[in-house]
Amino acid sequence: MADVGAAGELESVRVTRILRNDIILGRRAPGSRLVERDIAAELDVSRLPVREAIRALVGEGVVISRPRTWAVVREFTPRDIQDFGEVREAIETLIFVFAAQRHSDEGIARLRSAYEREVAAAEAGDVDAARIAAAEFHEIAARLAGNEMLSELIGVFVTRLRWLFGQHDDLPAMADEHRVILEAVTARDVDALRDLIPRHLASGQAAAESRLASRTSSR
Repeated sequence: MADVGAAGELESVRVTRILRNDIILGRRAPGSRLVERDIAAELDVSRLPVREAIRALVGEGVVISRPRTWAVVREFTPRDIQDFGEVREAIETLIFVFAAQRHSDEGIARLRSAYEREVAAAEAGDVDAARIAAAEFHEIAARLAGNEMLSELIGVFVTRLRWLFGQHDDLPAMADEHRVILEAVTARDVDALRDLIPRHLASGQAAAESRLASRTSSR
């Protein structure tokens, strides 16, 4: 029987969430080892939910499993970021176009709430909360698009999407880009979004490439 925590959450789900956030927000650096025994002790769980969490994160593309040794946090390369950016531009442009065409008032309210939380966190200097809200902005747009196939596709790389936002240091600038996108979605301005989304994603990709180059040069 699966272990269940005090709040009714499966232990494996809780451990996955904690490790995922640690990786996305840079608390566990690229290349760092994920030792089951140590993580189990740290989170006060058995090794089984840790093993299941690591397996899940391998599937999400942010952990590398190495047979007969430790799993490690994935180290993304410039080619990884380029490949991700090319696929993401095509899919997310379509997502925001559909979100503009199909959204409801309630959907826009949820999108605006994510944006407002991002702004408040950026102004307060809460880096983690700002990056999480920024990623949620995109995840909500995917739901507003109302296309199950697109939802499945974005689900494949949503963790890497959140990782990418974790590389962005200019939080007020990112929030301001989301403000402009929110206005275009609300106005159902499809033509504007076809221009805005590629430029917005390019700025995030540039931030990731800059962070990667800085990390490489400091070794």
